[in-house]
Amino acid sequence: MCGISCILGLEGQAAQSLPRENVNGTNGHTVNGDTDYERSQLAKKLDDSLEIIKHRGPDSRGHWISPDNRVALGHVRLAINDLTPDGAQPFHDDEDTIHAVVNGELYDHEAIRADLATKTSYKLKGRSDCEIVIALYKYYGLSFLSKLRGEFALCLYDSRTQFFVAARDRYGIKPLFWTRQEGRLLVAAEAKAFLPLGWEPEWDVKSLLDAGWNHDERTLFKGVAKIRPGHYLTCQSSGHIEQRQYWDIDYPDKRILDPRSEDEMIEGVRERLLDAIRVRLRADVPVGVYLSGGIDSSAIAGMVTHLVKEQGEKMGNDKETERVSCFSIAFDEDSGFDESSIANRTADFLGVKYYKKHMNEAALAERFEDATWHCEHHNPDLNFVGKYALSEVPREVGFKVVLTGEGADESFGGYPVYLPDYLREPDPSFPSNPLSEEERLKQLEATEIAATEYYRSVGADASNRGPSLPRRMLNNITTVSSMAAFSLTVYAPWTACYGACDAQQTIANSADGVKRELILTKWHPLHAAQYVWSKGHLANIFLTCLGDRTEMAHSIEARTPFLDHPLTECVNGLPPSVKIRWDGKGKRFTEKWILREACKPFITKELYERKKHPYSAPTTYPTGGPLHKLLSGLITRENVENLGFVDWSKVEGLVERAFVQNEPLAMRFAFTVAQWVVISQRFGVRKAEPPEGWKEGVGLMN
Repeated sequence: MCGISCILGLEGQAAQSLPRENVNGTNGHTVNGDTDYERSQLAKKLDDSLEIIKHRGPDSRGHWISPDNRVALGHVRLAINDLTPDGAQPFHDDEDTIHAVVNGELYDHEAIRADLATKTSYKLKGRSDCEIVIALYKYYGLSFLSKLRGEFALCLYDSRTQFFVAARDRYGIKPLFWTRQEGRLLVAAEAKAFLPLGWEPEWDVKSLLDAGWNHDERTLFKGVAKIRPGHYLTCQSSGHIEQRQYWDIDYPDKRILDPRSEDEMIEGVRERLLDAIRVRLRADVPVGVYLSGGIDSSAIAGMVTHLVKEQGEKMGNDKETERVSCFSIAFDEDSGFDESSIANRTADFLGVKYYKKHMNEAALAERFEDATWHCEHHNPDLNFVGKYALSEVPREVGFKVVLTGEGADESFGGYPVYLPDYLREPDPSFPSNPLSEEERLKQLEATEIAATEYYRSVGADASNRGPSLPRRMLNNITTVSSMAAFSLTVYAPWTACYGACDAQQTIANSADGVKRELILTKWHPLHAAQYVWSKGHLANIFLTCLGDRTEMAHSIEARTPFLDHPLTECVNGLPPSVKIRWDGKGKRFTEKWILREACKPFITKELYERKKHPYSAPTTYPTGGPLHKLLSGLITRENVENLGFVDWSKVEGLVERAFVQNEPLAMRFAFTVAQWVVISQRFGVRKAEPPEGWKEGVGLMN
């Protein structure tokens, strides 16, 4: 896992503009001798950019600059495979015409190497998994992306055709951002890498208002966009930029009967999950496992233990063949969020080495600002700080690589918000479903009422669960309403100039027309719910603040077996009723039923029978404690007014309501505003101002 920063001059422009008065006094015009100066300045800027993301790759650093100074590719390396200099990046082909930098892990690279050896005479230089990118591109062209399996982001430049491509893995496990700056295209693993390249951050207020940063390609920053999961961005020598898709999540026609038996389905999931885990154990450094009290991480730990003990697999290069190393975090026992006792019992059952860090309120407060800086966006709770702290644990005992459980809930139907949409229609693809039509309708009504009451009880918007245009666009699923339930009400009056902003509309619009038609006509509502959640919350929150950003802050590479695309394509093709199963005797639903059955031989009876409890940090904290003091210092009138888009009158007293009156929604708002302040200060974000021509009470004037 690594970090990348790339610069591409558009329409023939150099990647680094000379200052007005250069060393030869030519007022910025390039003459003999100036090219070397320009090159040295570009190299320095690129190095400064890599320095700011060196946490992503502390082991080595490299760059390549084209002879015409138009293209610069930079890379910081976290050495995982091929620890020799042959694994250093950028990579180049034999003719020195194709150049690439890659962030991530590519699996099955040995098989790909063997296959390419039968088709081409191109010789790879080292043993790095990432080096196959150039060989695949040379043989398949842009179609090479479909050959990649793993978690990755990459940039490649073909100097023969002056063609640049940047791509991101199928689920967006690895981040990749881009922006235009002074006639240049900038691409980097983190937006902060743009700061030394002349980028001056501004708030994208519209993106904040309609949650575009969470549900489409926008970010918190104006003009900075994500390359979407399963997409690639290209730039021609003319400067033309476009983004296209190479893969997407898909589901079967809900009207077609699935002929497979339950045992066939269970075995298919088990085999693919074991294989996804097996390929992720391969590394030239030791590999560990994150272990919580939930079934997802426990299933991985159990299967890893089976592969190591029963099949002789190694945990990377670790000489330990009998015991697996697991890492966990514990909160105060009286917080109601501590699952470490269950994790302890799982560790004892599996016979693994178990490393645990205790997190109290002071520890969360101590890490709050740094974790926010690394995430580059806000979060409504402190889960991200807990994950930030967890990622310290493996590093402290010499590990660089861990396996983690992200993505299981999205694929297997694990979230409670999915239940109403599972019940919204019958499941004709699975006629042996124990849920009768009468019971389905009864449970649908009950779950809708329960969901509305829950959102009302925590102060969220329960009215948005009613009929609406966005829901009609998505076959009336309520998951879209749940995703938009917590709407901030702290914005300054002038932000109304951006018009009506509805997060549900953003979610509906983010799905392309082809997918919306499938949602309306062919996909079961549960699958529609899983799709929009995976494109929004999974890619833009869970895989960032609970994934890459907090892990790579400590130079930890996390591998996600549940998001291995051969596995997810298998799971996506299963009937909804083997993901969520009605238990007629217990009169309850079992979420992730088929995952439980697939991993039953590898986990404890306690976990097999346990209802889902999502990973979460505590949500209430005492008056006068470390977090109360921290947020009181951040949420001041001066800091809030310096944001520009927040109304102080709506924020004043927020901290008191959160900590003294214990209002859960106020706590969420307070965490969010405090993170905006941290981002504003750490990034130097310009204060947001009303557009020119805006007048209070009137709006934009002609």
